[in-house]
Amino acid sequence: MIDLIFLEDDPILGAELTEFLTEIGYRVTFVTTLAEFDAAFEPGRQRLAVIDVGLPDGCGLSVIQRLRQSGDRLGVVVFSARSTTLDKIEGLGIGADHYLGKGCDLAELSATLEALCRRLELTNNDAPWRLELGPRRLFLPDGTAVSLSQQDLLVLRCLMEAPGESISRRQIIQALGGDYMSYDQRRLDTQMRRLRRKVLESGGQALPVNTVRNSGYCFYAETQVRA
Repeated sequence: MIDLIFLEDDPILGAELTEFLTEIGYRVTFVTTLAEFDAAFEPGRQRLAVIDVGLPDGCGLSVIQRLRQSGDRLGVVVFSARSTTLDKIEGLGIGADHYLGKGCDLAELSATLEALCRRLELTNNDAPWRLELGPRRLFLPDGTAVSLSQQDLLVLRCLMEAPGESISRRQIIQALGGDYMSYDQRRLDTQMRRLRRKVLESGGQALPVNTVRNSGYCFYAETQVRA
């Protein structure tokens, strides 16, 4: 996983976004103040940062300024309620790579981080997630095997044969042998929740599947599919 440090003073929002960032494939260190950031930041290990501006002990832009003055190549995304044009100009001028308002869709945050990873040539060196069709098993990167139902297998095959791509609900339902127009899509949502829970409880890792709002799902980690 790529390590990311997340600075946000709102504990509820911070917990929600930490969960989201973890679900889309990052190893997150969550801090709430500038002092906690300085104590937790490890140059060379954490290569991405998501930083709020308004903090109880100062301004998040001061962190970015210090990082840039030290020559650190950390990829930085400002994620702030202060999102006027002047705010963005100031943040980008100090050295942020991207500046997003907190009202943006989380899919935009995800896409921004992915683009930043590509530009900085950051790669995930974890072993791939492996799906074995015959035995109906999912192997996690650490080698843990999770037994699957036939429905689980069909959903994962649909997603894992096209890692990094958004797979529509229609495609998944058709892979399950259902008719999209008459299929109760709540069944698909329930199955995805059960599948995520099964993988987490069996292997201790979150299934790397991102929900694409109003569209479908995306398996965002490296995969192998074997007969």
